[in-house]
Amino acid sequence: MKTLPAVATLLFALVLNGCAIVPGQRMDEGALQREDSHVKLVQITPELVENGQAQADAIPQELLSYQPEDYRIGSGDTLYITVWDHPELTSPAGSQQQTVANGRLVRPDGTLFYPYAGTIKAAGLTIEELRQLLTKKLGSFVRQPQVDVSVVGYGSHRITLEGAFLHADAQVINAVPLTLSQAIGAAGIDTQQADLSGLTLTRDGKTYKLDLTQLNQAEGNQSIYLKPGDKVFLPYNDNKEVYVMGEVMRPQAFTFKTADMTLTQALGRAGGLSQVTASGNSVYVIRGSQKLSQTPAEVFHLNARSPAAFALADNFKVEPGDVVFVGASGITKWNRVLSQLLPLSGLIYQTTLSVDKVNNP
Repeated sequence: MKTLPAVATLLFALVLNGCAIVPGQRMDEGALQREDSHVKLVQITPELVENGQAQADAIPQELLSYQPEDYRIGSGDTLYITVWDHPELTSPAGSQQQTVANGRLVRPDGTLFYPYAGTIKAAGLTIEELRQLLTKKLGSFVRQPQVDVSVVGYGSHRITLEGAFLHADAQVINAVPLTLSQAIGAAGIDTQQADLSGLTLTRDGKTYKLDLTQLNQAEGNQSIYLKPGDKVFLPYNDNKEVYVMGEVMRPQAFTFKTADMTLTQALGRAGGLSQVTASGNSVYVIRGSQKLSQTPAEVFHLNARSPAAFALADNFKVEPGDVVFVGASGITKWNRVLSQLLPLSGLIYQTTLSVDKVNNP
């Protein structure tokens, strides 16, 4: 059987080039560092983590500084005007009727009619300004009129809510200022599908990106008052995924709801590193770039063999679209090479025996 040494030589050559036939993927750091790779290799260090924490978006100051002014009457509001000692003016429909039945509707053009006062431009006035105007006009017909004005139906000032809310109906802003937290609380959040870090508030043509988790954790007086015409949008998290691949217990893609998903949490959802096959020095986070020709993609490398790696991973935030990849250990790669070579060697051996029997009957 002269062909056996040749078979052994072939197997030895395959082993030497085993990396070419190892099943699965591995990270070639040498290839990443080439100038033409369009990829930037970044080590996860304490300095990198601290810079990431410092770049967290703050609540825009212009939203915090806005203070609502006194309520101004608008078209669609219903007013109840009381002239004391004059029920014929206060309740023309009769005192037995409900208050709304005796209310005065502000017309679409912003005006309302009131006996002896005539047509009044009410829209844009505060309640006190309208009360003073009516008192002045009625003074020519009623001696020392005592006038009171209240809003019994609000129909002009609204804010809209869209997205992952349980009740995405428009909400009315009345004489009592409405905060963002109150509006969200009334609407309710679909906690399973909402992206809590993607909340936006659009005001006067400008959109502000907010983080609900950050708002809830903010200290001091951080209330954001809403303004008529504001639009609040809470996106769904179906496009906010992280992919965990390689030598982990349960490779998978999963969505997350907040902006503070860390590398530790991502690996934990995948069951952690495989104790048998994973390499602690081969934990990577791959972050793509929309314009790869101009801005290189980033590959963040974590040496999980170091005790400090647990603290670093617990403070390194992953982003939507990130791929977390855990490479295989050296012995795992060798075992996979053997798993491919041994069946092949058996096949070659059986073929050699057959050829030998044919040549030497």
